[in-house]
Amino acid sequence: MKRYEALADDLARSIQSGVFRPGDRLPSVRQTTTARRLSPSTVFQAYYLLEARGLIESRARSGYYVTARPRFLPPEPESASRPDGDSREVDVSDLVFDVLQSAMQRDRVPFGSAFPSPLLFPMARLGRATAAAAQDLDPWSTVDDLTPGLSELRRQISLRYLIDGIDVPADEIVITNGALEALNLSIAAVTRPGDAVLVESPCFYAVLQSLERNGLRAIEVPTHPRDGVDLDALAQAIARHSPRACWLMPTFHNPLGATMPDEAKRDLVALLDRHEIALIEDDVYAELHYGAKRALPAKAHDRAGGVMHCSSFSKCLAPGYRIGWVAAGRFRETIARNKLTTTLNTNVPAQWAISRYLQGGGYDRHLRRLRATLVGQQAQYIAAVAACFPEGTRVTRASGGYFAWIELPEGRDALALHRRAVREGISIAPGPIFSASRGFGRCLRLNYGHPFDARAEKALRTLGELATV
Repeated sequence: MKRYEALADDLARSIQSGVFRPGDRLPSVRQTTTARRLSPSTVFQAYYLLEARGLIESRARSGYYVTARPRFLPPEPESASRPDGDSREVDVSDLVFDVLQSAMQRDRVPFGSAFPSPLLFPMARLGRATAAAAQDLDPWSTVDDLTPGLSELRRQISLRYLIDGIDVPADEIVITNGALEALNLSIAAVTRPGDAVLVESPCFYAVLQSLERNGLRAIEVPTHPRDGVDLDALAQAIARHSPRACWLMPTFHNPLGATMPDEAKRDLVALLDRHEIALIEDDVYAELHYGAKRALPAKAHDRAGGVMHCSSFSKCLAPGYRIGWVAAGRFRETIARNKLTTTLNTNVPAQWAISRYLQGGGYDRHLRRLRATLVGQQAQYIAAVAACFPEGTRVTRASGGYFAWIELPEGRDALALHRRAVREGISIAPGPIFSASRGFGRCLRLNYGHPFDARAEKALRTLGELATV
């Protein structure tokens, strides 16, 4: 357990036992730093976590206070998944498409959506940046750096890595049409039809769709809802199946919300390096951390160039602009060549617009507001689940992103719940779409990236009633 988690648990026990009562002010960050001999960032992370749990609230220029009615939330799932460890063909696209159709209609409550509310993003400022970029566009920029992408945007992305102490040269980066193209180019660079690929259990359904489309086999590896993939199980799967690649989301995992500890990420990279297995790292939620700073990616431990780190601005800044990238390591030339023969290039005005926005200095201010919004919404949604869902429900509480993984009591059927919810105008993402083996039949993913308004509250009450039947 990390230090901030231990501090948060200690303070939560004090609240639940009545040492701190509703309305009491918690010790200041400075006081706690001195008394506990912890860093300010550790204390802030603990307070952010307690705020996300609905136990405390911040008041401007005043500090942190125990909420008037502390919400004692449902327990989190405790055990890792237990897939059978077989290598299997993937056949999920029809099921995924059927489920996702229900999330694409604006009149449905979008609990099943993979995207946060577009109202959370600075679309007006991005629009002005886009207009300015179009007016000032150098005609030669439409053919310069055609496949790898705009050199200035790659430099800006390289600087974002450098903030975290990660040396990723701009020349290693290839700009793509969203993170999904980055991920697909990466898997194509290191596999051939019939190869086996290690994936988490559960994993993001787009991973399974990509493996299915490329004729690849999936090896599902046990994954813990808090700490991510089980490295011992991963090593056993490598020995048994000799996979060609490993496709993971080590930070703010979709759908679980799990984040691997930094030392586990280091050990993961070392394990894969020993077996010469490429790692495709999906890290699209990295900027949506609730703590003082973001978790380091596995890429931070890459010394042999075997990690392809894929990310995007779609979830944190510019939905619809479809600007992603891959820091491709030793596979950079192969990936650039594959992009050249498929999509050739990424929208140049959109690249210029985001580059201008990043240069303007407002990105971090926007991210701070976005993170604060998501922290509050997480607390509201999980408290509503606690109040409305059947006894025995378990819910993850991620330290970033905007997904909660809900484990319903025994005997519930998430696919049946999905069908009933659709008839009530509610979309959800049932567990079986996140598994090549159609597991997680009583689980669902909940998107809390949309405002917790009267409509959302009513929909959660309805969903809880449907789950109780």
